[in-house]
This record gives sequence, structure tokens and C-alpha cells, in this order.
Amino acid sequence: MIKELAKYEEMEEQVILTEKDLLEDGFGDHPFYHCFVAEVPKEKQSADGFTLVAFAMYYFTYDPWIGKLLYLEDFYVMEEFRGFGMGSHILKLLSETRCSSMHFIVRRTNTSSIEFYKRRGASDLSREEGWRLFSIDKEDLKKMTKK
Repeated sequence: MIKELAKYEEMEEQVILTEKDLLEDGFGDHPFYHCFVAEVPKEKQSADGFTLVAFAMYYFTYDPWIGKLLYLEDFYVMEEFRGFGMGSHILKLLSETRCSSMHFIVRRTNTSSIEFYKRRGASDLSREEGWRLFSIDKEDLKKMTKK
């Protein structure tokens, strides 16, 4: 489903992690992420034969101004299963973590998701507060270690 989400976002070529990476990083004594999945019975499987039809990958972080944050890294419901409340139910489960806030990013072009989140009270911090997202890739991180 991660690859399906990337394809939906027109970023499929950026998925480089393997199943092995995901298993090593998400399970064990100190997982880097957590995940909720939605599964349907075999008789209601997707057109492609899948029973796992939605997921939310998240992790916890801390903001020194407001405390415990939940960062929603990826959230996806297969298109044919949208509108049945699965996404809303997953957000409800995430909201029960008792965090001060939930943060996430959404592509500017993904208007259906933006509206989905806004209907649930989300604020666009890039518009309202001027925050910008930055990234330092692995190669540049390695360069910093050598300095």
C-alpha cells in the first residue's frame, strides 16, 4: 500500500525502502514508527484481491512549546474503499493517543485530502504561520559527519 500511495501522489520512484527495512524499523524493542491498518473480510476484498485496504503510519515526537506530538507520516485508504468511514475511524484511533497535536503534510495538489483534514479541524500551518518543510538527504548527512 505504500507504493500505491506513492503512485497516487505521483512519487512512485521515490519509494526505496524494502519490506525488510520496514520490518526492522517498525518492530522490536524501539520501533521508529507505529501503524494502524484497516482490513476487510476476504469476500469484500479489493478489485486486485487485497484485504488490507487502508493504513496510517505514525510516530511520536516532542515539541518543547506544547509537548507530546503525533506525526502522521502516511495515511491512505484505497480509492474503492473511501467514503465508508475507514479514514475517520483511523483518525479517531489516532486522536485517542492523548497528544497535544497531530502534525502531517499534504501535497498542495491533493485537494481531496486537504478538505478531508479541514473538515476535522486541521489548520494549514504553512499558510497561517509561514512554516516551511525542509529535508537533508542521506548523502548530505554523511558529509556533515566528516566535517
